[in-house]
Amino acid sequence: MKWGGGGYVTGLVFHPTVANLVYARTDIGGAYRWNQATSSWTPITDGVGFGAVESRFHGVESIALDPNDDQRVYMAAGMYTADGNGRIYISSNRGDTWTHYDLPFALGGNNPGRAMGERMMVDPNKPSTLFYGSRQAGLWKSADAGHTWVQVTALSSVTMNADQVKAAGGSGMGIETVVFDTNRTGSGTATQTIYVAIAPDYVSAAGLASNLYKSTDGGASWAAVTTPVSGYHIPHVVRAADGMFYVAFTKGSGPGAEGPARLYKFDGSTWTLLDSNDAAGYGGLSVSGTGAATRIALGVTNTWGNFSGQKIIQLSDDAGRNWREIAAAMPHTPADGSFWGWPDDVEINPANRDHILYVHGGGVWETRNASSSTPSWNEAIDGIEETAVLSLATPPAGATYAVINSSGDVGTWVHTNLATKPTLTPATSWSNGFAADMAWSDPQYMTAIGAVLGNNTSYGVWSGDGGKTWAKFATYAPGAATNTNQEASIAVTGRNKAIWAPGNSVPSYTTDNGATWVPTDLPAINTVFPRAYHLAADRKNPNKVYAYDSGGHWWGTAGKVYVSTDGGHTFTLSQGSVAAGLAPNYFANTSLAVNPNAEGELWLADGNTVYHSTDSGATWAKLSNFASIFAGNQWAQVQGASIVALGKAKAGAPYSAAVYVVGVINGVWGVYRSDDAGATWTRFNDDAHQFGGIGMMAGDWNTYGRIYVSGIGRGLLYSN
Repeated sequence: MKWGGGGYVTGLVFHPTVANLVYARTDIGGAYRWNQATSSWTPITDGVGFGAVESRFHGVESIALDPNDDQRVYMAAGMYTADGNGRIYISSNRGDTWTHYDLPFALGGNNPGRAMGERMMVDPNKPSTLFYGSRQAGLWKSADAGHTWVQVTALSSVTMNADQVKAAGGSGMGIETVVFDTNRTGSGTATQTIYVAIAPDYVSAAGLASNLYKSTDGGASWAAVTTPVSGYHIPHVVRAADGMFYVAFTKGSGPGAEGPARLYKFDGSTWTLLDSNDAAGYGGLSVSGTGAATRIALGVTNTWGNFSGQKIIQLSDDAGRNWREIAAAMPHTPADGSFWGWPDDVEINPANRDHILYVHGGGVWETRNASSSTPSWNEAIDGIEETAVLSLATPPAGATYAVINSSGDVGTWVHTNLATKPTLTPATSWSNGFAADMAWSDPQYMTAIGAVLGNNTSYGVWSGDGGKTWAKFATYAPGAATNTNQEASIAVTGRNKAIWAPGNSVPSYTTDNGATWVPTDLPAINTVFPRAYHLAADRKNPNKVYAYDSGGHWWGTAGKVYVSTDGGHTFTLSQGSVAAGLAPNYFANTSLAVNPNAEGELWLADGNTVYHSTDSGATWAKLSNFASIFAGNQWAQVQGASIVALGKAKAGAPYSAAVYVVGVINGVWGVYRSDDAGATWTRFNDDAHQFGGIGMMAGDWNTYGRIYVSGIGRGLLYSN
């Protein structure tokens, strides 16, 4: 479904000789390839190799292309260094399919400094040779096209220890980029002169003498290069065709690195200062041409706002002697889109010097008339969907909208058209939407909860006209102000009536549209991990409300269900849920759903399997189909049943709803559907549609077979 961008594109990589062949890497949403014919991006990390157990590989740290073979792509993936070692993915068909190999070092595609690089480079003369600048373990080399790797101990054999990594901010920056000093390709002889830029943390840990090192023997030995400033990061180094190097130095690592910052050119022996900034950092850097007419595009980071005199993208057409601003105060479409702050990668199209692209926190901007005195910019984001959906809610059939989408960073949106970007929103700015619900008998009344990220304050809002206009609740539920994590829920029983469960809090109810909130009698919950009740209102009898405590974590207390018969004011523990032995699990790995066509009919996923109740939660039947995958630990490697959702029934089906489960049957993870109340199940997705796992799911009540799902950092998708 359209939203457009919505997340940080951390790098753009052009093939040097094939026009318009460019790849985009993102921090949480995988990678994309540009489709020139449709002027849109094609996702290339949705299928095999990116299932539920592989969700962390949707964080892409580096992409490398073979200049001799435009079909060959290398991608290094791993979202956080704390998750362990990463993977390298290799494709011989531009990313349509992949094989992968384990790397012997950790990657951090969503860690700080994620737009620096590229960390991985293919030797243009001997493309079976690759070098990789790791965050914590120095420089690595592969001599067999990425299959195996060895540390380049001639530079350093040091792997940063835990204390060094902690002192460096928790992830390490390490070797920030690799550059081959050559104009040649395909000679068959390895390139001999190589430069590597080294972050201050690894310089200190390894006892090195400089932030820049050079090898003249293909990496067999290394010598320090004296730099004009020390203790800075070097986010990008670019070699022009005439052999001149352009090197950005910046004090911070980014995203949006703070200053001071310097830009130099370097001819192998002499450094010449081209530009400096003490108030902001330098991020993206790209060059085109040679000599005195070299075009340089420079991203100025951590500058916020659009006004005359602002610096966002600086352009020089005379090798850095003179500069002009080409983004701030220039025409942008859409005009209301932000386009500043994080331009940490800038690329001049090697086939068209007037085509310049740069990244930011919400996607990619491009101009195709950079030489104009007033370049015009457009969002080059069609096909990129990187919002992180945190909750979904679908209304009854016939409503004026299809789904309420609560997402990270961009807040709450009401989708009325699946093919266009939504416009209905409470406009909570930079915020996380946690959850939403609507009155089933009056779906124009809806509520949404979340937190504004700029000041870490909660919000609760309501709309009485299907999301066209919104207002804040006059007061907020107790606990909402101090618990601003995404583990929270809200249930609506009728117009002006709701129960709000903030994280680590006792849920409270309102009967006056938020003018007052009264705590329920549900037991208090708290945990070292954020935890909340899953709430669900019975759609046939709004006096019934169900509250599911999942136990907080896999070693927590057993899950429990509580039932209210007075509109969510007071609750009684379901002894049947205790007898069922619900597994303890994280809030995000569990869910509760009601069948709106039958009073008291509930479905519950406890992370391991599915339970069904037909008597308002008094008793629970455990389904034997689903089971988690364990791999030598007490916690599941893949959850057996993490989400259950219901939607419109198949015509003539024996059950009044189609039931969908994200989970594992016979060792195979996927989305499964049942049309007969769980008696039989069929897999609903396939290996080409895995999206790094599925974090949220809701069923549609207008169309059988339509579900809404969120991939890991892949926005909101739907099936037909």
